[in-house]
Amino acid sequence: MDGWSVRPAAAADARMLARLRWAFRAEIGQASEDEAGFLERAAAWMAARLEEGGRWRAWLAEDDGGEAIGCAWLQLIEKVPNPGPEEELHGYVTSMFVAPARRGQGIGAALLGAALEACRAAKVDSVVLWPTSGSRDLYARHGFAAPDDVLELRIGSGRALP
Repeated sequence: MDGWSVRPAAAADARMLARLRWAFRAEIGQASEDEAGFLERAAAWMAARLEEGGRWRAWLAEDDGGEAIGCAWLQLIEKVPNPGPEEELHGYVTSMFVAPARRGQGIGAALLGAALEACRAAKVDSVVLWPTSGSRDLYARHGFAAPDDVLELRIGSGRALP
C-alpha cells in the first residue's frame, strides 16, 4: 500500500468517521442537514455502535500522515435459527467511501476486503449492500451479484430533521 493503510476503527474514531459519512452523502447530493449538527449526531451514534461486543464494525483508511481518506462499515445481522446448512448471520456493508482524490489506488478494495474478512471470520451466510453507480464494478470484482431471491419494499417517507 503506497502512502496509506487500513485499520479497524474504534469508538475514538467516531468524529473522523462522521466526517467521512458527511463527505460521502454530500458528494451524492443527499445532505439536507447542516454539517455541524450532523457531525455531532453521527459521531455520538458511531461511538456508541463501535463499543466492544456490538454488531457494528468499521475500518478507516488513513494516509501516512494519519488523515482519514476512506471508510467502510459492517453490521452483523442475526438470522432466525434454522435447521438448514446456512450460517445464521448476514453481513450488511454500508458507507463505503474513499476521498475522490484517492480513488483508483486500491483503497476501496482494501476496505471491502477487511469487511469481507470479518464476515468470513464471523461465519456470515451472505453479505448485502446497496451500491452507487460508481462502485458496482468494485463489488462485482469481489463476487457480488444481483440476487433473484430478494424483494424490497421502501416504506420510509423521509426522516424529519430537528
